[in-house]
Amino acid sequence: MKIAIASGKGGTGKTTLSTNFAAYLSQTRPVLLTDLDVEEPNSGVFISGQLVHSEIKYKMIPQWSGDCSLCGLCHEVCNFNAVIQLADQILIFPELCHSCYACSELCPESALPMIPQAMGELKHYVSEQLNFVDSRLHIGQEQAVPLIAQTKKYIQAHFDPNTLQIFDAPPGTSCPLIEAVKDADFVILVTEPTPFGLHDLKLSVDTMRQLNKEFGVVVNRDGIGNDHVLTYCQNEQLPVLAQIPNDRQIAELYSRGRLLYNEVAEVRKQLDSIIEYLQLPYNGGTP
Repeated sequence: MKIAIASGKGGTGKTTLSTNFAAYLSQTRPVLLTDLDVEEPNSGVFISGQLVHSEIKYKMIPQWSGDCSLCGLCHEVCNFNAVIQLADQILIFPELCHSCYACSELCPESALPMIPQAMGELKHYVSEQLNFVDSRLHIGQEQAVPLIAQTKKYIQAHFDPNTLQIFDAPPGTSCPLIEAVKDADFVILVTEPTPFGLHDLKLSVDTMRQLNKEFGVVVNRDGIGNDHVLTYCQNEQLPVLAQIPNDRQIAELYSRGRLLYNEVAEVRKQLDSIIEYLQLPYNGGTP
C-alpha cells in the first residue's frame, strides 16, 4: 500500500505525521518512508539510520552545438520557452527545460544533443525495519518534478511493491504534489483548525477529487482555532482520521527533532485511529 501524506499549505504538521506514522508502524513490519518534498526535505531531522546508498540525480537538457541552419524549428516546438532563436545563435535556458526531447529529436541537423545536468541528490538510510529515502534539490534548481519522478523510479526498482510505502509529499496543490501522489492508494490530508487551514484544505480536497483519489483528513493542533474545519468535513462527508491536540509537550519535542509517539500517549492513540481506518495489520497499537 502506498500512502501519501499531503497538505494544502506548509507548516500544518505533514512531516510530523509522516515520520511518526512510519516509525510507529516499522516496529512491527517493514516500512519505507520517502521524503518527496525535495525543495525542503526535513524528515531526516527526525529519522536517523545508516546510510546505505547515495547518488546524484540528473536531468537531460539540450546543448546547442552551433552547427545548424537556424531553421527555428526548435524554438517553435518548445512549449516552455526554454529554447530561443536569435539572429545567429540558439539560446538554451536550462531552468525552463522540461526534458521533453522535442527540440533535440526534431532538429534536422541534430544540433541539440541532450546532456546530463545535476539537479539533486538521493540518499537511502536503513534503521531496523524502517527504510528512509531522502531527495534534495541542488541550490538554484527550480523544478521539483523531475527529481520526484526519479526518486519514485528508485523506489520502484529497489523495493518490493508489497512493502508499505509512506510518501511525505510537497505542500500545496501544484505539479510537485500531483507527481508525488498520482500513484498513491490513499492520501492523508493534514490541516489545522484555522481560516488558512480550511482555505487550503478545500483546495486539496478539490485536487484529490480531480485525481479520483481516496483520501481522509487529519486535524493537527486541534484546539487552536474553531470548529469550521470539522464542520466542513462533516458537510462534505470527509472522514476525519485523527485529531492531534495542540500541546506544549508536542511542540517542545518537535523543536528538539524527537519523535512523538513513544512519549505522548495521545499521539500514539491518534496514530492507532489512522491504522484502524486504513485496516493496516497492527497489534492493537502495542509493538
